[in-house]
Amino acid sequence: MSDSSRVSALASRHRDLGSGLEDWNGMGTAWSYDTDPNDEHDAVREAAGLFDMSPLKKVYLRGPDAARVADHMITRDMTKIYPGKSAYGAILSAQGTVCDDAIIANNGGDEWLLCHGSGESMERLRESAAGKNVDIEFTDDLHMISLQGPKALKLLDRRTPTDLGALRYFHHEASELFGRKCRMSRTGYSGERGYEILATASAVGDLWDNILGEGKAEGIMPCSFAALDKVRVEAALLFYGYDMTDEHSPWEVGLGFTVSRSKGDFRGKEAVFAREGQERFLLAGISADHGEALAGGETLRLDGREVGVVNSPAYSHRMKKSLALVHLHADAMPPGTALEVAGESFTCSARVESLPFYDPQKIRVRA
Repeated sequence: MSDSSRVSALASRHRDLGSGLEDWNGMGTAWSYDTDPNDEHDAVREAAGLFDMSPLKKVYLRGPDAARVADHMITRDMTKIYPGKSAYGAILSAQGTVCDDAIIANNGGDEWLLCHGSGESMERLRESAAGKNVDIEFTDDLHMISLQGPKALKLLDRRTPTDLGALRYFHHEASELFGRKCRMSRTGYSGERGYEILATASAVGDLWDNILGEGKAEGIMPCSFAALDKVRVEAALLFYGYDMTDEHSPWEVGLGFTVSRSKGDFRGKEAVFAREGQERFLLAGISADHGEALAGGETLRLDGREVGVVNSPAYSHRMKKSLALVHLHADAMPPGTALEVAGESFTCSARVESLPFYDPQKIRVRA
C-alpha cells in the first residue's frame, strides 16, 4: 500500500479494480489491476484503454512573463506555440543534461500549463522564473485521465461539443465532456490516437465512470501502468529515470529533435550544444531471444565487448517479442546487429531493431 503524500481522486476506483496503489511521483498509482495487462494492452490497440495519469505533476504559469518563462524553461521554441497548442521537450540542467521532460501547453490569456514527471522541473522552473512577473501554481486538484486507442475518438466525440475529429495532434481545447467542464488534449503515451482529459478532482470520477460505462460494450477498459509500459516501449516513448537521467544529454537519448537551434536563451543552451557530437552512446531498440521481459540493467555485448545497457524492457505478446529500449555505442547501432544480453544469471542473444517497434511511420497516432 502506498504511503504517498499525493492522492488521486480515483484512488478508491483503482482499489476496487485490484490496485495496491504503489507510489510513483509521490502519488499512489495503479501499477496493476486484477485484469491481465495483456488484455489491457489489447484494449489499447484494438479498442481503447483508460489510464489515470494524475501522478504527473501539473503546474500553472500565469502572468505577463509566463510566456518568457515557459520559453526559457524548455528546449522547444515556445514563441511558436500559440493558444490551443502544446509542445513536448527536455528540461536541461546547467550542464546541458536532461533533468526532466515535460509538455507545456499554451492555454491563452497569459496562462501556460506544464505537465511533468519525476525529475527536477519544479526546481528549474523556479530558477527560470526568478525576477519575472509570473505566478507559479502547482495543483493536485487538476487531474488527468487518458483514453488511448482507435475507438477513443468516436466515444468522446459524441459526448462533447468540441469537434474532436478536427482537433490536431498536440492541440487542446477547453470544453465539456459528459456535461463536465474539462480541457481535452490530443496527446498520449501509447502510440495510438488518443486524448488526455484534464478536469478537477470533483469532476474526474464522473468522467471516468461515464467513459468506462459507455465504452464497456465496445471493449474499452481501465488500464494499469503495467499495460502503459508495454505500449510505450512498443512505441519507443521514453520514461524519465529509466531511459534518460541527468547523466545524459538529449543527443544521447533521442531527444535532439526537441532542441531548438534558432530560439534565444534557454536553460543549459551553451552546455547542451557543447555536448553535441560527444555522445557516448545512442538510444536504440533490441529484441531478445527470451520468452519474457528482460529485468532491466543487463549488459549488451558485441563480439565480447561491452557496448550498451538495457533500460526499459517489456514483453509484447502481440509482436511475440521480448523488446527493450537500450543505450548502445554507435558501432552497434545498425538494425540487424547481433548482440549478447548478459544478465546476473543468464545470457541470451538479441538483435538491434529499428525504432519505434510499433507503427514505425507513426500513422496511427497522427490519424
